[in-house]
Amino acid sequence: MSAIEDSLTGLRNRRSFMGLLRQHVGLSNDRQTKLGLVVVDITGFSRINWTHGFHKGDLALLHVTEVLNQVARKQDYVARLGDNRFGLILTRVMNKGHVELAMQKLFRLLGEPLGSDTTKFKVNASAGVAMCPMHASQADHLLRQAEQALESARAAGTNCMFAPDHEKDSGLSAFWDLEIELIGALDRDEISMQYQPKVRAMDRVPVGAEALMRWNHRTRGVVTPDLFIPIAEQTGQILTMTVWALNTALRQASEWGPGPLSVAVNIPAQMIARHDLPDLVENALQLWGRKDVQLVLEITERSLVADHKHSFAILSRIRAMGVKVSIDDFGTGYSCLAYFKEIPADELKIDRSFIHQLLEDTASADITSLIIDLAHRFGLSVVAEGVENEATFEALRQMGCDVVQGYHFSPAMRSVEFGKWVGQPPA
Repeated sequence: MSAIEDSLTGLRNRRSFMGLLRQHVGLSNDRQTKLGLVVVDITGFSRINWTHGFHKGDLALLHVTEVLNQVARKQDYVARLGDNRFGLILTRVMNKGHVELAMQKLFRLLGEPLGSDTTKFKVNASAGVAMCPMHASQADHLLRQAEQALESARAAGTNCMFAPDHEKDSGLSAFWDLEIELIGALDRDEISMQYQPKVRAMDRVPVGAEALMRWNHRTRGVVTPDLFIPIAEQTGQILTMTVWALNTALRQASEWGPGPLSVAVNIPAQMIARHDLPDLVENALQLWGRKDVQLVLEITERSLVADHKHSFAILSRIRAMGVKVSIDDFGTGYSCLAYFKEIPADELKIDRSFIHQLLEDTASADITSLIIDLAHRFGLSVVAEGVENEATFEALRQMGCDVVQGYHFSPAMRSVEFGKWVGQPPA
């Protein structure tokens, strides 16, 4: 058995596969031909091992190996990329339809059950596909595009999805550069935290702040979170950055002086489903928590939709620690009214798109008023973000909004500056 082969399946391992992928992506670029990359995952692989035994798990891996070898032509390459993940390089394909035919054959062959008459089981799988140069012209980025398509297929409950088309690869190159430069940004002290004040509408008294991450790139200047947070999610750096954000926000909030004050930290959608999120929060509280500093986790409405029962269980564990949960950008997602009464939350944040049009658009005003009334009926407080003038603030106050934030009161500022600002009497 060669060092570049997997001991069970006899396929190339990930390292060997990546070398071949880089080689053939280079050839595809040089010769202006097309290449397809397929990433395949066995669905419920752990369940196969638990239910039928590890021997059946090995049979499932060997079955997928056999199927992929039947799909592959002489000029194609198959590899085992991980525990239950496989890769297939389709070289010199004519077009997207050519790859689609290969996928049809793959899932037709996978549909045949395995095992004896008494213990038959079916191997289900999901696949993600990316093509060079349509989706990427670099091997590592092409793999990431295929893996993202795989995740999209699993989330959508379908067998296979292609990566989204891009009009220009120049945009991908810029994205790829940022992806590489984000690695080590925390170690280089390029990531910092700023705080936008939150003010009680009734009397304009500061009640806390939202922690906002900033990337001060050494050559590009300030890179917005809207750009680098998705990159961090796609590259696996989001866990490290979230842990850093929780600890930094609590540590800096502990230096603000007498409370009570709250500090809100944004939690990306990808983190909500993690079983260890409550442990990460608890560890940060044990290190930096203070009785007069209330930690609030801000999550988006969309992050609750994929598996709301699992997400609710995670959030309930976190609330049991005394941490509050805020639903951010409420009204822009799926408006989960069917299970609204079950959401383990303490606060709703009305999306700024409604606030900006509050005075000019009757519909925005009506929606804002309805959200405030709905939240109060379920015992939730309401925060309006993006308040930029006195008239908007007064309208929100009249509607019964509890807390506001926005440039009308202050832009985001460094922790030291916020500590001084919060000590000033309200205007």
